Amino acid sequence: MLSRKALTSCRGSSSSSSSSSRGVALVVGRTACQRAGMATRARRTFAAAASPSSTSAAKEEMVGKPPISVFGLDGTYATALYTAASKSSTLDSTARAMTSLGETFSKDAKLSQVLATPTLSPKDKEAVIGELAKTMGGAATPTVKNFLETLAENNRLGLLQAVCGKFADLMAASKGEVQMTVTSAQPLDNKTLSRLETAITKSPYLAQGKRLKVHNQVNSDIVGGLVVEIGDRTIDLSVSSRVAKMNKLLTDNL
Repeated sequence: MLSRKALTSCRGSSSSSSSSSRGVALVVGRTACQRAGMATRARRTFAAAASPSSTSAAKEEMVGKPPISVFGLDGTYATALYTAASKSSTLDSTARAMTSLGETFSKDAKLSQVLATPTLSPKDKEAVIGELAKTMGGAATPTVKNFLETLAENNRLGLLQAVCGKFADLMAASKGEVQMTVTSAQPLDNKTLSRLETAITKSPYLAQGKRLKVHNQVNSDIVGGLVVEIGDRTIDLSVSSRVAKMNKLLTDNL
């Protein structure tokens, strides 16, 4: 959890931040890359470096290739971090650091709001990064620190919590795990979740050799039933969905 002093400094800042965004622009070894005059690419990664041949470049690309595609701006940053960590052989420590950051967000409900404040001054951002690094302990590798600095310079610290989630998805996929999120109106017991896991494991929804990682989230808006999400697939068995379909059917026939 960030210290009260750091949070107070962030909330009280009145300095205006630059609104220009360079996307995922920093790489590990930023200075060296600038000297080499690397050309701008559609999506830069932190661990990219000029290669002497197309063959070695292809091999290097495969080393840091993410196991799945994650979308959105937060997904772009998560992918860049995964690639950098993979190429610098710091993937495990980076994963521990991002998990630690994710836990910090769950403990401090106001942290996301603080990081998204548009008036954070460079001094404020530096203080925040320092506090975040403390929460990661020994897992705060140069790769992660450079990543946080990149988010700060691009005014994207507000994306950090979402990036932690997307990075977790990438790590799960790299281990052959498939996230299954079961949304219900009320919490499900372990027996029900186990039955769902068994059913999905035997179904075509799960590729051979993959393992399910089940998560139950509660949303009273679905009224009853279930909404099961597996990767990019959704099985909507909720009462709210059935009611919506029935209402549409009645409307179309009146």
